[in-house]
Amino acid sequence: MDKLNNIWSLFQNLDGFVYASDVETYEMVYLNRKAMDTLGVKSIDEIKGRKCHELLQGSIIPCGLCTNNQLSVGNYVEWRYYNQVIDRHLMVKDTMIEDPDSGKKYHLEIAIDVTDDTTKETAEDVAVKIYQDMEMLVNRGMKEAISAESPDESINIILEHMGKALNGERTYIFEKNKNGGDDNTYEWCAPGIKPEKENLQNVPPEVEANWYRRFEEGKSVIIDDLEDIKENDPLQYENLKRQGINSLVVVPLYDNGKVIAFYGVDNPPPVVLYYSHDMLQIAASFIIACLKRKKLLSKLMELSYTDALTKFGNRFALTEYVKQMDIAQSVAVVYCDITGLKKVNDTQGHAAGDTLIINSCECLRGVFDGYGLFRIGGDELLVICPNITRADTDNRLDQLRNTMKDYSVNLAIGMVWKGVIGDNLEKTIIEAEKRMYEDKEEYYKKSGIERRKN
Repeated sequence: MDKLNNIWSLFQNLDGFVYASDVETYEMVYLNRKAMDTLGVKSIDEIKGRKCHELLQGSIIPCGLCTNNQLSVGNYVEWRYYNQVIDRHLMVKDTMIEDPDSGKKYHLEIAIDVTDDTTKETAEDVAVKIYQDMEMLVNRGMKEAISAESPDESINIILEHMGKALNGERTYIFEKNKNGGDDNTYEWCAPGIKPEKENLQNVPPEVEANWYRRFEEGKSVIIDDLEDIKENDPLQYENLKRQGINSLVVVPLYDNGKVIAFYGVDNPPPVVLYYSHDMLQIAASFIIACLKRKKLLSKLMELSYTDALTKFGNRFALTEYVKQMDIAQSVAVVYCDITGLKKVNDTQGHAAGDTLIINSCECLRGVFDGYGLFRIGGDELLVICPNITRADTDNRLDQLRNTMKDYSVNLAIGMVWKGVIGDNLEKTIIEAEKRMYEDKEEYYKKSGIERRKN
């Protein structure tokens, strides 16, 4: 560290801005006196833990123009740009230095103020300003997205800002589904651009196969002319051609080294095509965090509304299901009780009792799949069937009685059908429960079994 401090001392009184940051973490480690005075920093302790892009550019994300990946010890990268934080035009030399003691690498930047010498903008100045405007828009989007209430809202905000910043026609996310295909789960479209999200569900694996080979190698996909892939990737060519895509940039999203999704931009202007890749990479970590947060919330929601044993909805799920029903539709309420559960638990153990419960639920699932299925008590199951005819209900009840034989279970069943749900479904459920108890009582009478033992 002493040797590194000796290096910093060489720049302390230089009539130019000198600053250094950790190449890996972007954390600031040094400002010379002029840089400190200009930025209003009173001591080096004030910059500890702060990122270079935060302090020097006023950005919460790394700069798209960052030269970190171009640097090596002993070599310099020269460029110029306008710094909006200090309102100065700067001529910059960047290099990498290595701590002689620890081997840690730092980005060292020496910037000379050339504002007074700037009488006209060079082509490089114009390009840098364009990129800075893009970064500003993405940076603003990131700030809005971070404060959003839900992961979905955060993702939609960043896709919109990214699309506008890169002047693209469409930004999107594709996530790998359980079938091995890809689903377009998020989409932003510029005004006048036709949405494609509905047409891009469960895209066959062979369409994206070449892309995933690149993703597995840690590479992105950049297509500057669609015709270039016509011969070697015909399936993807046809897929993109149909959407009116001529160029695109797509970046993979990883979780623990595994590709879980990809996102990109369609038809950005040629001048920013390759810069688009850097901007997408910068926001990739934030997108991944949002997707993981969404998955976690979805899992928590599932646990909150799902019976762990049967995967039927619980009472909370029943309440939400009823809230979303159209009260003008017809409804069938099927209230069931698993007869003999107590005896099985007492004589064979609770594992056997759980099997009986699961088999009973599978009977109902097989007959009423697509409707509301709920476990509302230890041995009580409920089916809510909105928009169903009386004839269809009766047919399904006949199927249920036959299915019970296949699973060796017996359900006491109470059913009520209403032509209109109305605003008192709870009363209908109570009526179905009453009929279930009547059916159960009839079962005990016919079987000669004492009800209190079951």
